[in-house]
Amino acid sequence: MKESWSSVDTLETNFRPLVVIELAKGTKEETIEWFTKRIVDKKTNGGAQLLIKPLVTENGGENIYLVGASHLRLLLGAENVGLVKECNDNSMRAFTYSSRKTFKDFADDNQNFLTMSECQYIIKHELENLRAKDEKMIPGYPQAKLYPGKSIVRRLLTNGILVQIFPLHDREELKKLRHTWYGQVKIGYQPLDEIRCYFGETIALYFGFLEYFTFALIPMAVIGIPYYVFAWEDYDKYVMFATFNLLWSTVILEVWKRICAVMTYRWGTLLMKRQFEEPRPGFHGVLGINPVTGREEPVYSSIKRQLRIYLVSVPFVCLCLYFSLYVMMIYFDLEQWALDYHEENKSNFSSLMLYVPSIIYAVVIEIMNRIYRYAAEFLTSWENHRLESSYQNHLILKVLVFNFLNCFASLFYIAFVLFDMKLLRQSLATLLITSQILNQFAESLLPYWLQKRYMKKMKERMHSLKMDTDLSLVEQVNSEKEMGTYFGTFDDYLELFLQFGYVSLFSCVYPLAAVFAVLNNITEIYSDALKMCRVYKRPFAEPTANIGVWQLAFETMSVISVVTNCILIGMSPQVNALFPDSKMDLILTVALVEHLLLAIKFVMAFVIPDKPRDIQIKLAKLEFESLEALKQQLNGNHSF
Repeated sequence: MKESWSSVDTLETNFRPLVVIELAKGTKEETIEWFTKRIVDKKTNGGAQLLIKPLVTENGGENIYLVGASHLRLLLGAENVGLVKECNDNSMRAFTYSSRKTFKDFADDNQNFLTMSECQYIIKHELENLRAKDEKMIPGYPQAKLYPGKSIVRRLLTNGILVQIFPLHDREELKKLRHTWYGQVKIGYQPLDEIRCYFGETIALYFGFLEYFTFALIPMAVIGIPYYVFAWEDYDKYVMFATFNLLWSTVILEVWKRICAVMTYRWGTLLMKRQFEEPRPGFHGVLGINPVTGREEPVYSSIKRQLRIYLVSVPFVCLCLYFSLYVMMIYFDLEQWALDYHEENKSNFSSLMLYVPSIIYAVVIEIMNRIYRYAAEFLTSWENHRLESSYQNHLILKVLVFNFLNCFASLFYIAFVLFDMKLLRQSLATLLITSQILNQFAESLLPYWLQKRYMKKMKERMHSLKMDTDLSLVEQVNSEKEMGTYFGTFDDYLELFLQFGYVSLFSCVYPLAAVFAVLNNITEIYSDALKMCRVYKRPFAEPTANIGVWQLAFETMSVISVVTNCILIGMSPQVNALFPDSKMDLILTVALVEHLLLAIKFVMAFVIPDKPRDIQIKLAKLEFESLEALKQQLNGNHSF
């Protein structure tokens, strides 16, 4: 028997707050009444069929509401969003309420069958899918226009009526996670399953990739140390090191796909059916009919979008790239000045001054990257992409192109225009180390210090009030709503991507790059864990089956690294000495070696399967069972 939405009980004797909604101070009563009514209304009436309660505070001036849901409502929501859970026979299947008894650990009185992060994800999904019916505006705000199908939450956010929506932390679970994750300094694996249960698959996959990438760098670091110590100028030996590096970069990326498939199968996201993608909340246009779904939704001309991209976004990106190159040339002027100063003075101070231009340039690069990121987000949003996946792809492309040029253009210029290997080593080391220090400070240490200061002041203020309400819950909500918002893993993957570039692009020139990357990543694991647990609000869980477009970005970087390392080795005096009579023979030989290495990379990528054999069999078995069930269903229908 299939449970209908109309029969879901909206009353819950033990209300469990899962999500916090903060409305702006002074929000009109009719707006609050209308919005809360839409949240609790039945699904058949266009509501979310959730539970909502106001947070009672001493001053009563803040419009803060707690959202929860009945156990039955969450189970039906789990089916609606396509959550995959483990069955009693150890297989993974999409959860359905009608077959709930077949799933492992399910019981009608087991409130923990769904993790807290899964419950919060379901509530977020339902709130985001609250859409206007016949309303023309937000009640009480005539300027906040609505039309059928418009996201109510998005309109409230853009008009400043809704301040924020965020999931609550589970203090006890967070305390346990902090202890096992970073509470003790130890050499070992991270508790990825616990991280996934608390923060969701997207964040767990990032930490899994960070851990895997760190371990994968260790062979490069171990081999690089003796090369640095004993064979600094011997390029003949660097040929072996660079070749190993290039093949290593291919193997680690292919093996990661397999590890990722194992993890996401265990978590259920590898099997999640990709639902027909709804328009992103920020998408706007004239109301029309979607030819695929037949639903009413905003329609925006693709020609207008293409004009915005090619007439505004592309020229802006090109202008930013030109500005980045201009700053790079200023850096080389500073390098020349520092070199002239050292030639004149020959002192310890002048030796230190040689590193100053690179340090200043590294700081400027970080500042430019962050400013450009805001501009790229604004432009991509202005382009008005219908789907979230399209928005993310265009944003990542803009940011990657600029960051790649901004971070690596100077190194390419030094290597292939100035032909100065000593300056290349110095610049590479300075840029890598400075960027790592700046990122650690800006992303973790500074926000943690600011958050700690705020928490101390907030606790003093809360304890000075004589409150009759649940002090612990009020204190928790008030402290969490002031925390910074975690905007996703974009910046974290970008940092690893640039680090991968520093390690692989010029490996034959500076083999110690992998050593500094390993040391940075070990501290990065702890600092990122700290910021997730102590600095930022709890982010909503986001199911995902892989690291997405970043896999392609890393693979592209490894292909570029083949070209750069082959050219660098071909430029070495030792290799040039082998072709004293004809430079054309040298160029053809380098091109041949480069093509051979690329061929080996692509063959290895083809030979190594993306999924282990046992996972392939399990997926094939599930596909066969679903086809058989469909065949039986069709046969049953025909029998009538």
